[in-house]
Amino acid sequence: MAKTIGIMLTEGIEAGVVEDNALVGPTTHFPENRWETDALVEKPHEDLVELLCDRILDLAQGHNDVTAVGLGLPGLVRQGVVEEAPNLPQLKGAKIQQAVSFALHERGFDTNVKTVNDADAMAAGLAAQFGKLDRMIRVWTLGRGIGYGRYPFIDGVWEGGHMVVTLDDKERYCGCGGRGHLEGIMGHRAMRMRFLDLEPEEVFEMAKKGDDRCLQFKKLWHKALAAATASSIHMTGPGKFYLTGVNTRYIDLPMLENYVHQMVTMSPLQSFSIEVVKDSAGTAVRGAGIVAGM
Repeated sequence: MAKTIGIMLTEGIEAGVVEDNALVGPTTHFPENRWETDALVEKPHEDLVELLCDRILDLAQGHNDVTAVGLGLPGLVRQGVVEEAPNLPQLKGAKIQQAVSFALHERGFDTNVKTVNDADAMAAGLAAQFGKLDRMIRVWTLGRGIGYGRYPFIDGVWEGGHMVVTLDDKERYCGCGGRGHLEGIMGHRAMRMRFLDLEPEEVFEMAKKGDDRCLQFKKLWHKALAAATASSIHMTGPGKFYLTGVNTRYIDLPMLENYVHQMVTMSPLQSFSIEVVKDSAGTAVRGAGIVAGM
């Protein structure tokens, strides 16, 4: 099977070579200092394209049989265009697939480039990791924002992190400016805005100690994810949900499952399962490479 390159652009750039739906060797990360999480935010999108090409060509040099590149991006990505990207706003409107293809061509490397939402890339990677490439899985990525991915892919927007989960007029913490969104409750930025005197990890630690304000928020946090999960089940059916990302450390799985069961009461829809899995950039890179070969 031909080799592909998977490359993810989020707070940094992670890239690797994929063959037969598996990573070949380790992934590379840019910038090397992973604490520089805002290193790419202020770069113009033309500079980001050049950085992506640098990473692709570095990997391709040792693998002459690379036939395609899969590019995972945050935000609303359709037909090679980043229509919206709240976390990397300079990408809004960028014809990123065309731009990367052209830049690679200018450097003498002609290959097929495919784009995909970063959460969908994670879904593809987890499907391969757990041997579920023949069935539907869904993934919630809990981090700076909230990502929703599904595999296999079907045409659609799938901005599940912005699903409306409350009608409370006070819930205006989502970075996109929308009211009542899942990300406005669960997103890392949203939690910091809500608790200006506490960091998110302090909130959940104090909830364990019985602080009422923090405990009520912990319940709201889990109810919000349960509501979004239940809505997905009611729209597309039961099945497997994976939870990944740095903020899965706050998940109380029995609490979450209890709330979902309260919201999904029709027996034909209750054959769902939820599993927390370790966050891995390599999994998403693997998924992007799988996308490239489709």
